[in-house]
Amino acid sequence: MNKFFKRLFIGFLAIIVLALAWSLFVTFRISSDFQRTVKNSVKDYETCAAVYGKILESYPEQCITPDGKNFTRDIGNSLDPAISNLITLTFPTPGQIITSPITVEGRARGYWYFEASFPVKLTDEYGNLLAISPAQAQDEWMTENFVPFKVTLTFDKGTATKGYLILEKDNPSGDPAKDQSLKIPVKFQ
Repeated sequence: MNKFFKRLFIGFLAIIVLALAWSLFVTFRISSDFQRTVKNSVKDYETCAAVYGKILESYPEQCITPDGKNFTRDIGNSLDPAISNLITLTFPTPGQIITSPITVEGRARGYWYFEASFPVKLTDEYGNLLAISPAQAQDEWMTENFVPFKVTLTFDKGTATKGYLILEKDNPSGDPAKDQSLKIPVKFQ
């Protein structure tokens, strides 16, 4: 009888070892497939930051994946010296979550205005217009200096989760060569 129990014990032990080996193989395989799927799904800054959480202290912020891919947070053209020397926003900031109504504030050089205003548009990420209204100068606008502006936009975001705030230099001439705009990304709550 001892021989029987000894063989039975060795058989059970062999089954347990094989089950454990199979379990580790399957777990490793699923884990590898999952990691490969996650790695391939990272295509922008937001996804990289959510998956890896490794953000470089820079402006704009950057996220680097373990395999060396670099993604930079979209802040529109707000750092372009040709634009930032003409118009700046104090609210909202690039990538900020906004709700309706929103009051947009900043300052622009006097020649950005025409008759003390310039157009401000809000679009979804595909360019569909959600709102448009003129920003009004809050001080004397016939100057080359910065002049504060303000505009309140009321909008229905529909199903959109992201969009762009576009502040256009007023161009009554209609000459495309004189067109300029500040475009920043925003998120909808």
